[in-house]
Amino acid sequence: MQKKVHIKKGDTVVVVTGNSRGQKGKVLEVIREKDRAIVEGVNMVKKHTKPNSKSPQGGILEQEASIHISNLMVADPKTGKPTRVGRREDAAGKLVRYAKKSGEEIK
Repeated sequence: MQKKVHIKKGDTVVVVTGNSRGQKGKVLEVIREKDRAIVEGVNMVKKHTKPNSKSPQGGILEQEASIHISNLMVADPKTGKPTRVGRREDAAGKLVRYAKKSGEEIK
């Protein structure tokens, strides 16, 4: 069974701890089996590659590495600060996520 995570692909998140602390970015991918996520522009690493069809030159590429989801918090849509996430029913009876700090719905 998959674990429940508080972030989804496409969320804007803030890094709370670690080397990239304070940085914001959009979640590109969530790896649920390992409790990790890849965030745009956060936790950048240099990767040495041989020439191939994708990069005919080869050399040193810089790309995002995964970061543990416990180090991430969803950014409040109103203020942009880190917030916890709650779930509630909207008018149509559908469950929606909302920011606990402002009460704003997370899209």
